[in-house]
Amino acid sequence: MPTVSSEELAAAAGVNSAKLRKDFSYLGSYGTRGVGYDVEYLVYQISRELGLTQDWPVVIVGIGNLGAALANYGGFASRGFRVAALIDADPAMAGKPVAGMPVQHTDDLEKIISDNGVSIGVIATPAGAAQQVCDRLVAAGVTSILNFAPTVLTVPDGVDVRKVDLSIELQILAFHEQRKAGEESAADDGDGAAEPAVTKAQHRKGPDGDVPAVMPA
Repeated sequence: MPTVSSEELAAAAGVNSAKLRKDFSYLGSYGTRGVGYDVEYLVYQISRELGLTQDWPVVIVGIGNLGAALANYGGFASRGFRVAALIDADPAMAGKPVAGMPVQHTDDLEKIISDNGVSIGVIATPAGAAQQVCDRLVAAGVTSILNFAPTVLTVPDGVDVRKVDLSIELQILAFHEQRKAGEESAADDGDGAAEPAVTKAQHRKGPDGDVPAVMPA
């Protein structure tokens, strides 16, 4: 049976092997000295802890380009998530197949959620419609929402919202690119020479913290 050592897992995850073994112990998995961890059982234990060993029905509301792309995403099923329904407010979309499923109208949203026992909803609507959709999902019994709409949702206590904002992710990458460019520029400009004393003096603050201790001549 396939096994993997804590050292191999730690190297792949970029963490300390001792910490990895301690974390696994909380799952009740201790491995076997000299052998390692049973891969299949370890995957099961992690999946169980993450709540991925059961079927989670999900509804996607807003079947535009993004909603359709999410409906066609093949990774949900392998992680325990089943797309139970696709819902859209456009009457022209009703009955049209997307990812092998007929789109249903928002008029039936509450019934769809009740019939399928849905507790997780995905919102992929335009920003202006997102809060109303969110309110209806919550009123129908949905307690977890994944929000792709470019707006902040207001929900009552007991409802979890995760917001996916692609523009923010791009801004984070842009920040890292800017920082790397600055580091490269600084490295190109530096020749290893010591900084002039007067420049160093200009960098120091005086006793009051507002003026340099030494002014250039």
